[in-house]
Amino acid sequence: MKLYQYLLAALTAPPASIAVEASEALARRTYFYIGGQYKDVTQPNNGTATVFVGQMYVEKLQPPQPSRRLPLIFIPGAGQTSTNFLNTPDGRQGWASYFLHKGFTVYLVDPPQRGRSPYDQGFEGGRVGSVSVNTVEQFFTAPEYFTNTSTSYPQASLHTQWPGTGLRGDPIFDQFYASQVQLQYDPEISDRLVKPSLNALIDEVGLCVLFVHSQSGPYGWVAGDSRPKLVKGIVAIEPEGPPFIQVPGIGGKARIDGVTRLPLLYDPPVVNITRDLKTVQLPPPPGKETLYIPCTVQAAPARKLVNLARVPVALMTGEASYHAPYDWCSIEYFKQTGVKATWLDLGRLGVKGNGHFVFLEKNNLASAKLVLDWILTKLGPG
Repeated sequence: MKLYQYLLAALTAPPASIAVEASEALARRTYFYIGGQYKDVTQPNNGTATVFVGQMYVEKLQPPQPSRRLPLIFIPGAGQTSTNFLNTPDGRQGWASYFLHKGFTVYLVDPPQRGRSPYDQGFEGGRVGSVSVNTVEQFFTAPEYFTNTSTSYPQASLHTQWPGTGLRGDPIFDQFYASQVQLQYDPEISDRLVKPSLNALIDEVGLCVLFVHSQSGPYGWVAGDSRPKLVKGIVAIEPEGPPFIQVPGIGGKARIDGVTRLPLLYDPPVVNITRDLKTVQLPPPPGKETLYIPCTVQAAPARKLVNLARVPVALMTGEASYHAPYDWCSIEYFKQTGVKATWLDLGRLGVKGNGHFVFLEKNNLASAKLVLDWILTKLGPG
C-alpha cells in the first residue's frame, strides 16, 4: 500500500458555506483491514457465496516526527465513523489533529458492519438502519430545544457548545447529519464482531491507549479485559451506561455484565450472571437528587474485575449531556470493582455547556487538553 503525506483538511473540506478554521496536522497516512474471515453466506437473490466478513477498517496517521511511545486508537460510537475525529462539521481542528500535533500516532477505525467496514446481510443476521434526525437533534446537537419532552433531563438547558443551531436546515448540522451511517441494531452482534478485530489490532499495534465514545464504550472495556498488558489506558467519552440497566431515551440492550454484554473476568468468577451478579439500588448523593438518577450497583460483597483493574480509565461527561444524570453510576461501578477511574466531569472542571459529542463542539480543544493532561499524568510522557 502506497505511503504518502497529506493534509487532513484536503480530504475533509466542508462545503463553501462553512468557514474553515482548522489547523490540520501534517501526517503520514496508511490504511489496512484487520480481522475477519472467509465465510459461506446466503445472500438475497444471489444464493450462497463465499465472501470475506467481519473485517475492520483501520487508518493510521503518523506525525512526521513521532515523539510519544503510546499510539492512540479511536473507536467511534453508534451510527458514526472515524471521521468524527478528523475535523469538526464546521471545519475546525478535530481531536486527531490535536493529538498528532502533540506527537502521538493515531489509529482511526470503522467498526465491523459500519462505514468502510462492509456489511453482508447473510452474515451474523440482525438488522441495520440509521439514527433518525429527531434523535440526533434531541440527544446530540440541540437538547436545549427539547426540555419539555418526556425523555428530557434537567441538564439539557445548559447546552451551549454545538456550533450553529443543532437543528436540520442549519448547514453545520446538515453536514454532521450527512455523516451518519448505518448501524447494527442488535448491539450484541456488534459486540461479538468488534472483539476479535479490535484485539487483533491491539496485538498488531502493541502498547496503546483506547479512545471510546458512547456505544463503543463496551468495546473498550472488553478489549482492556482481554489485553490488559497492552492497553495502557482507556479514555471513555460518555461510554454506554449506566451499569446493568437501560434508561429511557436512547434504545439498546442493558449491559447485564455490568458495563458490557460480553463477559468480563471477575473475582470471584461469574458463572451464572443472573445468580452471581446480584444488584442493589444506590440513591444519588445528597444535593444531587434532582440531577442524578439512582444507580444499580453490585450487592456487597462486590466482585472485582481482575484484568480491567490493571488499566487506568478516564471517563468524560459533558455538563449538558443526557449522560450527565447517570455517568456517576459508572464511576461507582468502577470503584466497586477495583478499576482506577478518573471522572473528567467537564462542568465541574470548568469546561461548560457540552453535550454528547464533546470532541465536535466549540470548546473541543479544551476537553482534549484535559485528556492530554490525564495521559501525561497517569501514563507518563506518552
